[in-house]
Amino acid sequence: MKDSELVNDTVDLSPLLPLEDGNNSLLSLSAASVSHLDFPVNPWDIMLCLSGTVIACENALVVAIILYTPTLRAPMFVLIGSLATADLLAGVGLILNFAFQYLTSSDTVNLITVGFLVASFTASVSSLLAITVDRYFSLYNALTYFSEKTLHCVHLMVAGTWGVSLCLGLLPVLGWNCLEEPSTCSIVRPLTRMHVTLLAASFFVVFGLMLSLYFKICKIVCRHAHQIALQQHFFSTSHLVATKKGVSTLAIILGTFGASWLPFAVYCLVGKREYPAVYTYATLLPATYNSMINPIIYAYRNTDIQRALSVLFYGCFQINVSYRSGSPSEV
Repeated sequence: MKDSELVNDTVDLSPLLPLEDGNNSLLSLSAASVSHLDFPVNPWDIMLCLSGTVIACENALVVAIILYTPTLRAPMFVLIGSLATADLLAGVGLILNFAFQYLTSSDTVNLITVGFLVASFTASVSSLLAITVDRYFSLYNALTYFSEKTLHCVHLMVAGTWGVSLCLGLLPVLGWNCLEEPSTCSIVRPLTRMHVTLLAASFFVVFGLMLSLYFKICKIVCRHAHQIALQQHFFSTSHLVATKKGVSTLAIILGTFGASWLPFAVYCLVGKREYPAVYTYATLLPATYNSMINPIIYAYRNTDIQRALSVLFYGCFQINVSYRSGSPSEV
């Protein structure tokens, strides 16, 4: 009898299945809820924590470079800094969520960490939209783009982005949660189904706007290439390659964003708290990869940031060499 009970315990996957009160859903899966597993920590939580660590390291470097490089003050870099800050906070939030899950089961702490993650990821997605808008106007109004008015508009976009994100993140803390009524819980406890639906609908609006703007950007790029070809009376291979490269870059940006967030956004609309929590993990984890890829697409591919990085690493290398060469004489 004891042997059979032991076998049942080892194959029991109930900790990964929804409970009556929904406590096992994502972001509130405590150590007690996975204590029946052979492995004391949920592997999905480990992957989210590792993802958050990589995200935080990548974006912390971008934020530091933009802050401490005086030449990186153009409107574009303000928006890239906003995106990197949002992704940095999202990475820190994933790490804190992992730590708090297995250290405390406080509903207050859970509300704060979930609200923090909602605000951070919302700011990240909104910053991507702001960057798209900025790129569109940099082509549409190329003659007046580099002006104080543009910088002022960019600051307003950043302020609006973070204002909306903070409001959405504070909603669970201010009372819009399912702690009092577990039946209203969504796939992400303690967020309500209405809140998650609002977030998913907002994503589709942002995605639709980005799709429309990138389509217009492609038209502008192709029109400019055609005008250059008419002025030079021929369309050179270099122009064709440059145009294709620009269009393909836009396709990669939009495709990466959609592939990362669409599965989770769709599941937020169709998923129910009765579904296995593994579905939520499997759709949220790719969404975090977007914050991991953002600094590569928007920051590290930029020549000015690459130059600042080379100066930074060269300076560190010089300091290290000087320290090593000077240490024997000091001894």
